[in-house]
Amino acid sequence: MKYLYLFVFSVMLFNCKPMQEKNTNSEPQYNYDVEQKIQDLGIALQTPKAPKGANIVRAVRSGNLLFLSGKGPTKPDGTNVTGKVGLDLDEQQGYAAARLVAINQLSVLKAELGDLHKVKRVVKVFGMVNATPEFTKHSQVINGFSDLFIEVFGDRGKHARAAVGMVSLPGDISVEVDMVVEIDD
Repeated sequence: MKYLYLFVFSVMLFNCKPMQEKNTNSEPQYNYDVEQKIQDLGIALQTPKAPKGANIVRAVRSGNLLFLSGKGPTKPDGTNVTGKVGLDLDEQQGYAAARLVAINQLSVLKAELGDLHKVKRVVKVFGMVNATPEFTKHSQVINGFSDLFIEVFGDRGKHARAAVGMVSLPGDISVEVDMVVEIDD
């Protein structure tokens, strides 16, 4: 029996893999310039406005996770894309609004991190679509957000996601998205 325990212990020890250590070398995370990629896509990041309300912040960091508050489709002139998808906007217009939200969240990431190369992984996206009860293509609308993050960050932009319809959103905005991002120091 003693030899059986020794054999099992040896097999377990041999098959165990060491825990991965944190990457402490200075190898870049990306083999391209993320911010140049954004410029190449014709995107100009804006300075994000402070949230409305004294008790709300744009982002909260917990460990290596950055939780971004919900953002809407605010245009560079400060106006929002408003209305219900399925009534005031069609699916393609909803997609464009979600893409605009992605640009706004990229602006928040840039403001919070200073360098978008610190984005290690987009973890979770929660997309809300202001839609009519008959509209059922919420996922296709939120793809406007997801597609841009994948264009910018490649495989690191792929994420877990929810895309849901809402009876209304603040200020009648058409789309709102919050997200969680893993960051590297």
